[in-house]
Amino acid sequence: MNRLQHENSPYLLQHAANPVDWYPWGEEAFREAAEKDRPIFLSIGYATCHWCHVMERESFENEQVARLMNDTFINIKVDREERPDIDELYMTVAQLLTGRGGWPLTIMMSPDQKPFFATTYIPRESRHGRAGMLELIPKIAEVWTTRREEINSSSRSILQALQEASQSRVGGTPLDQSVLQLAYQGLSGQFDERHGGFSGAPKFPSPHNLLFLLRYWLRSGEDRALQMVEKTLTEMRGGGIFDHVGYGFHRYSTDALWQVPHFEKMLYDQAMLVLAYTEAYQATGKELYARTAGEIVTYVLRDMVTPEGGFASAEDADSEGEEGKFYTWSREELASILSPEELSGLEELYALTEEGNYREESTGRLTGSNILYMRPDGGSPQQAGMSDPIRSKLLRRRQQRVRPLKDDKVLTSWNGLMIAALARAGGAFGEPAYLEAAQKALSFIWSQLRSPGGRLLRRYRGGKAGIAGYATDYAYLIWGLIELYEATFDSTHLLRAAELMEIFIEDFWDPAWGGFFLTSEAGEKLLVRQRNDTDGALPSAGSVALLDLLRLGRLLQKPEYQDRADELIRSASKLVESSPPAFTFLLCGLEFRIGPCFEVVIAAGPSAPEAEEIARDLRRAFVPNKVLLFRPAGEQQPEIAELAPFTRLQESIDGRATIYVCQDYACRLPVHSAEDVLRLLDSGRAESSSGRRDEG
Repeated sequence: MNRLQHENSPYLLQHAANPVDWYPWGEEAFREAAEKDRPIFLSIGYATCHWCHVMERESFENEQVARLMNDTFINIKVDREERPDIDELYMTVAQLLTGRGGWPLTIMMSPDQKPFFATTYIPRESRHGRAGMLELIPKIAEVWTTRREEINSSSRSILQALQEASQSRVGGTPLDQSVLQLAYQGLSGQFDERHGGFSGAPKFPSPHNLLFLLRYWLRSGEDRALQMVEKTLTEMRGGGIFDHVGYGFHRYSTDALWQVPHFEKMLYDQAMLVLAYTEAYQATGKELYARTAGEIVTYVLRDMVTPEGGFASAEDADSEGEEGKFYTWSREELASILSPEELSGLEELYALTEEGNYREESTGRLTGSNILYMRPDGGSPQQAGMSDPIRSKLLRRRQQRVRPLKDDKVLTSWNGLMIAALARAGGAFGEPAYLEAAQKALSFIWSQLRSPGGRLLRRYRGGKAGIAGYATDYAYLIWGLIELYEATFDSTHLLRAAELMEIFIEDFWDPAWGGFFLTSEAGEKLLVRQRNDTDGALPSAGSVALLDLLRLGRLLQKPEYQDRADELIRSASKLVESSPPAFTFLLCGLEFRIGPCFEVVIAAGPSAPEAEEIARDLRRAFVPNKVLLFRPAGEQQPEIAELAPFTRLQESIDGRATIYVCQDYACRLPVHSAEDVLRLLDSGRAESSSGRRDEG
């Protein structure tokens, strides 16, 4: 066993028995590299990464490769999910040097952490023009020994490029709604008219694109924006990227038709897709979207909840050394489980064949196994798919198989996303179980993933919490707290969101340009202090923080948060203008900032039971540019009046639930039904778009 045996990350522990003499990231490794005058081989990946497993089997478990690595390098393993700062920095290096990135990420660098070589997966032997480990390592050793100045010169150039890239990313002018139209036009041009989504193969769900398009549709009335959302969500639900037996979504589709997934399941994908399907339901009222959101939640609450109540990070694509084995079916096995009538019904809906529809990635040969996806010429994704009795039979059989590895570490950031999704879905669908799960996860994080000073920690596993929180941990958890407040009206959530926002600003704010760094001021100093404003597989910390600032500013009557939001927008504007479709979640925040925005306050006492029904109707409606508050009637100093001073005078009238619709804290005459509230919101949007507003 190497030094990784003492680590807590499932990914690092996977490599603890490798013959490679791995070190975790830390001073011991850098000291050894300096004392022995060796370059560092830095390998970055994560526990459910398929090609990380391939490289481990081919090279890191191979005695010949390991001997070369141990004789040439000091070898360091990093879990990108635990250390996004290291991953972000060296992924930028890889993109600067090669124009691409991915995992496993392979960096070779000097003992003072300055990189001189970057790539992703490296095979053991050279093939297809790609140098293998057995050939590459001796060449690196020779260059390190005989041409050190060339390496040093290359490192200096890379570091300068890193610093210039970091500085060039920030600054600019305020953005207006014209950039929303540019982003919409860009997405429209990328849209796959036949299959949905915004690329060819491989195809990622990119739910934040859909969240933006829903807001653009509501603002502009552009029907095509809604059509792109519906087409994508419907095709995904019918495709193999969706797990039709156990529910939940796989990470992405390797083809353009959503049929052949990369089988790993990530917690963050489930959270973002719950939000996308929930908002699509709010916007359209179509049952397919509500059902799909509920199915994703069913998977998460069944398979991803840890004993402590948090949410595990991911499930692997591989089991028994084979990708997708847990999820695919031979027709013979299906026939042994189902009656002839059930099998016939399944074949009418799903693209099943004797030869299988799943091909080996390397050879293209049919494997005899079938991925369950709905026939393009048969069952419509609008249908429910297989019946519950058939699904139950298949699920029982599948549960007898060897499950893929579960990465059971609890990450604060991804749990914040799941809390936000469960709160939104719980409010929209009136599902108390969703809210209960969200609040249980929050209680766990609040008790186990904070330092004595109240600052967030990033990771919990096996009774141990550690690693100082990053910007995503703060931004995502604040988002979850805001959603939980609006879904439950428990003002404790609002108070905690305000506490975290103050720490977030103090520790992460960029005083020179505005916006947030990825790491805190007190965090480990790497070559460059990174910011990440681009929305990739996940919304960036800055994008989520923008909406956090704007919503908390409205909820708490803190105009200084809106001022910081404006600075954040200006700091990112140069990047956004260069490629608006790459910033769709940030543009959700910009759309909120442009407005009109509303504060909706329900004032009611215990004798007005209709208040909960009104709140439920408002949560079900698609009104993204509002904040929703509850002011208990009859209390002298309710906590919400201290947190949100503008609610102090908003009392119920005649003992009835009374709703105040306010715009910039100027309120209309109070009303008493959700229908009246929605009518006022519609008229407020219409008046703002025509340049008029009638305030009361």
